[in-house]
Amino acid sequence: MSISLQKGQKVSLSKDNAGLSRILIGLGWDEVQRKKKGLFAPKPQEIDCDASALLLSSGRLAGKEDVVFFGNLQHKSGAVLHMGDNLTGAGDGDDEQIVVDLSRVPQQYDRIVIVVNIYQAVQRKQHFGMIQNAFCRLVDERNNREMCQYNLTEDYSGMTAMIFGEVYRHNGEWKFNAIGQGTTDTGIGELAGRYT
Repeated sequence: MSISLQKGQKVSLSKDNAGLSRILIGLGWDEVQRKKKGLFAPKPQEIDCDASALLLSSGRLAGKEDVVFFGNLQHKSGAVLHMGDNLTGAGDGDDEQIVVDLSRVPQQYDRIVIVVNIYQAVQRKQHFGMIQNAFCRLVDERNNREMCQYNLTEDYSGMTAMIFGEVYRHNGEWKFNAIGQGTTDTGIGELAGRYT
């Protein structure tokens, strides 16, 4: 049974899932349907959201090699794998996925922060207020069972990026924290800079 999380809620991943080793983090979103239609209505521009994983040591990002995103699909340890870039968010289900092999995450990393930013948000004049049905879900890869889902229902108008949540190690146990913090960061570089 999947748990529906609220902003700021924490949940244990390994406590009730003995032997949990690999999780899939699925992220999805839809573009808000435009109200204006007709000959003179502006042509909608697809929104390209990019999901990334930041591997932190003692809450800090050591270097760019610890950022897994569309330009660096696999962490050097092999523990985190980005499954590829979705340029439109079209279709049902997950738009982007990140797989984390918890058993292979080196001890020096205590948390993996999942962030999403809108590609070229400033140039395209796009923001998260133009997105609906955004979610982050965690799936046990052994049996494809969804453990928890975090739906973002707030209005994030003006926000160009989002800190979705984090998978972290606490007292030898893996947990997930639903963050849902909107930011005006313009790209993955600025988001990563928050943790340096």
